[in-house]
Amino acid sequence: MEWRASHILIKERNLAQELLRKIKQGAGFEAIARDYSTCPSKSRGGDLGWFGEGKMVPQFEAAVKKMGVGSISELVQTQFGFHIIKLTGKK
Repeated sequence: MEWRASHILIKERNLAQELLRKIKQGAGFEAIARDYSTCPSKSRGGDLGWFGEGKMVPQFEAAVKKMGVGSISELVQTQFGFHIIKLTGKK
């Protein structure tokens, strides 16, 4: 199985929660990624491209496996910070 996902990476939990709330209220995921994410993928609206099993940290991969295409995750904490994940593809 391969997935395609975008994410927003934030160091502080409170800011990540606020941004997740805004996205769920209709704010543009890609625009928030460009403005707030600390990951280099922010220049692509958070797009991480396609990846297979074992390519992402375990917490991130576990969250993606449970998601449906087009859905937005709750906060996912890893050693890098807090991720808001949008699953954009599955094959």
